[in-house]
Amino acid sequence: MLANYLIGLREGLEAALIVTILIAYVVKIDRRDLLARIWLGVGLAVLLALGIGALLTYGTYGLSFTAQETIGGVLSIVATGLVTWMVFWMLRTARDLKGHLHGNIDKHLVGSGLGLVLVAFLAVGREGIETALFLWAAVQATGATTMPLLGAALGIATAIGLGALIYAGMLKINLGKFFTYTGAILIIVAAGVLSYGVHDLQEAGILPGLHALAFNVSAAVPPDSWYGTLLKGTLNFSPATTWLEMFAWLAYAVPTLTLFITKSRHGRTSTRPATHTPQASASAPLAAH
Repeated sequence: MLANYLIGLREGLEAALIVTILIAYVVKIDRRDLLARIWLGVGLAVLLALGIGALLTYGTYGLSFTAQETIGGVLSIVATGLVTWMVFWMLRTARDLKGHLHGNIDKHLVGSGLGLVLVAFLAVGREGIETALFLWAAVQATGATTMPLLGAALGIATAIGLGALIYAGMLKINLGKFFTYTGAILIIVAAGVLSYGVHDLQEAGILPGLHALAFNVSAAVPPDSWYGTLLKGTLNFSPATTWLEMFAWLAYAVPTLTLFITKSRHGRTSTRPATHTPQASASAPLAAH
């Protein structure tokens, strides 16, 4: 549940920040007539995410075991790739998210502003698709439905509340640190999703080594114990892990986390000014209104 809460919080906060910046900017330039366009794009993005979630959930019913495991394995790997891209994209973009979105808005202000529907749809839809896919992978990995969905819902609700407070000027957070810390945690979570995807492909017979275990600590960490459930739900940890699963986890987590930490440190060093400027503050992009 904790990992899914984090997914909901991070993805939800990204979407909330984007919507906040879009709304604040059109209000600032006195184009309130365009607010309906933004909300239309947001609504369509939410419907798309829900549709994809429903398709993933119900679309595999009736398929053979091998087909289900193959689809689960492939989508887990895709989810890992999307989360990896997302954490690095936000690491690069967070410092100038406001300017990036303002540029997109300015290009679509001509005429009726219908282009803003596309801007809001693409910006929020990306977060929604990533959330739906990652949650589906988490549900497949844990075998539970209620807790992952509840965790994600609570995370999204928290993000909406934070977005409202930020828009009202009642809250400022250091977005650089927030996305850096949550990005590092999500890389570890994504490594577990990748490992589980490899296990699914082994179950389907596509990858070998299903019975070649690197370790089996089921006696010390029973899968049905509270701590076994906690480790499974947060890190996708399996007490019985094959060599290929362990290799996939290490081959992804070690270089990806190292590169992420290196880039985050380089970014802080390269943008550290002699005096504070609006762009130097990670919370500055939200002060658009």
